[in-house]
Amino acid sequence: MSNRNIKKSITIRDLPKVDRPREKLIKYGPEKLSNSELLAILLRTGKKGENVVELASKILKKFGAKNLTNLEFDELKKYPGLGPAKACEVVACFELGKRLLKDKKAQIYLSPKDVWDELKDLRDHKKEHFVTFFLDSRNQEIKREIISVGSLNASLVHPREVFEPAVKNLAAQVILAHNHPSGDTDPSEEDLEMTKRLVEAGKILGIEVVDHIIVTKNSFLSFKEKNLI
Repeated sequence: MSNRNIKKSITIRDLPKVDRPREKLIKYGPEKLSNSELLAILLRTGKKGENVVELASKILKKFGAKNLTNLEFDELKKYPGLGPAKACEVVACFELGKRLLKDKKAQIYLSPKDVWDELKDLRDHKKEHFVTFFLDSRNQEIKREIISVGSLNASLVHPREVFEPAVKNLAAQVILAHNHPSGDTDPSEEDLEMTKRLVEAGKILGIEVVDHIIVTKNSFLSFKEKNLI
């Protein structure tokens, strides 16, 4: 065996496919990977006698996940198995993340007007758009998603379509909203029946339906304020 082969670093490709972080990310999404696996994707290769996931795990154990994001290049490059190139990539990745998140503010919804303000892009649409806001326990938005487009009915807005993404996004509560192209904020019988159905489904799953807001170009109606929910 040549000296070159002995010193060859163990790459992600040397791992069984089921254990390869990149493949796991593609198949399951980044949230399913451990911190070590995510860092391993950045590092790409391990060192002699140690695969990249093991190297990443040891780095996290030494510096700690929180401290790693603030390490300087000179300190990081000294760790065995890293060197200048990998240290640059890790430092650059964390710096970019900090810059992108620096001005990011979580939207908090405390009133129906907050929802009306947020839905300015849908108020005067010619078709009805049913939207769900997925919130954490502090009323901060996790995600906003359009569930259906078209006249609302039970087949278009099924509890599954609302609560499957709520569970996936670990939402503690949801706010329902849809626009009325007619400009009339009064709820229809279909609106009332659909809302009742969704509230009951939410109770079963332990996810509170906080409100349902009907919005138009110039006004809005809150089911909660009208004691309809």
